[in-house]
Amino acid sequence: MTSPALWCLVLVFAFLSQPQNPPGLEGAWRGSLNTGLADLSLLLTVEKSGDRYSGNLNSLDQGAIIPADTIRVDDDSVHLEFKAIKGTYDGKFDAGHTTLTGTWTQLKPSPLVFARDNQAGVAPKPGHEVDVEIPIAPTAFRGGGKAHLVYELRITNSSPAEINLKQIDVLGDGPLASFSGHDLSRMMNPTRVASGARGLAYVWVTLADNAAVPAKIRHKLTFDNRTFEGAEVAVSTAPMPVLGPPLKGEGWLALNGPQNESAHRRALLPIGGKSWIAQRFAIDWVQVGSDSATYTGDRKDNKSYHAYGSEVLAVADAVVATTKDGIPQNVPGENSRAVPMTIETIGGNHVILDLGQGRYAFYAHLQPGSLRVKEGDHVKRGQVLALVGNSGNSTEPHLHFHVSDRNSPLASEGVPYVLESFAVRGKDRQYEKREKQLPLAGDMVKFD
Repeated sequence: MTSPALWCLVLVFAFLSQPQNPPGLEGAWRGSLNTGLADLSLLLTVEKSGDRYSGNLNSLDQGAIIPADTIRVDDDSVHLEFKAIKGTYDGKFDAGHTTLTGTWTQLKPSPLVFARDNQAGVAPKPGHEVDVEIPIAPTAFRGGGKAHLVYELRITNSSPAEINLKQIDVLGDGPLASFSGHDLSRMMNPTRVASGARGLAYVWVTLADNAAVPAKIRHKLTFDNRTFEGAEVAVSTAPMPVLGPPLKGEGWLALNGPQNESAHRRALLPIGGKSWIAQRFAIDWVQVGSDSATYTGDRKDNKSYHAYGSEVLAVADAVVATTKDGIPQNVPGENSRAVPMTIETIGGNHVILDLGQGRYAFYAHLQPGSLRVKEGDHVKRGQVLALVGNSGNSTEPHLHFHVSDRNSPLASEGVPYVLESFAVRGKDRQYEKREKQLPLAGDMVKFD
């Protein structure tokens, strides 16, 4: 939700832990971590070579695999560190070394128990060793003057051995994109998927200039010793929301905006038995001054920020589907939250508009007491809904905005949309007009 508000998703990825085996920690271990937002099913796999341990923590609900930077075993104690998510795990073996009981720590401590998985390595039925799925079909949209397709590949390894993905080819009527090496590792890290685990590849295909949008796409995945071909899906033709501006004026920076490595893009959350990426195309709108800073004066004072108090506008004629108010504001800062972060408070004070045709606009982190609408109200495009604030999972005043397919801040799928008209500032500090496009990460925008 916010650059500041990595929506606890980064937290979610951090909840991966370590396995143990009777003689030591090597082997496969399964556990469940309650994040406050959801229960995450975890698979910890550990190998030992000489005196050195290595391993990965796999969040099975999210398809996220996190390598362990440190694995230390001292008698019955285990210590694990995951620097990418700033998480640690400390646990102790039971007498038979079949259970590991301990604490996962990331911002705050949470109990986490791992049990050794005796089924790891059981051979699957022939022909069903690797499955590749596309959970949500992509919809083509324009941004930065080009057409884009954004989606995920869910890769499940049912084979008795680890698989190592070397290349992904995306095909339409002909080749559309090919990812290998560094490009592939940026989409899927790590590219190795343990037996019984699932990896998630975040795919962003930018079509060549003037290229036609394909009706269907399919994939070729190359592993160390096998090739998978398939995962065909029709490109969605669902209506694309064409919206007005959510704010007015200039100097609005699309922080954490649409790009393949944005924290929003990777914010996959398991809620209610299903994994969602509501923030797939989300933007944190901050306003900068002539010095390119977002504030002037005391950085601990919300009123010092240029965005603070700006009017938040309805992007279309719509019906107010949900409102939340009364959450106090944070003092600006990375670790300052006025209330504990839960699924109810993470968006802060917010408004959700029903745009029709199964599309919902979400505005988050608003000032308490500033909402000018209530559930059921009919609003007109350009109508003031509330004021920009700093509530919920937010580090400074800004507007988090995204569009999704359900009336829920997180239990929904983010969908692309375009703004009818806006302007983007170039390196020469001149604004260039864009029509029916989606602002991308780093765009400095002036709204009409």
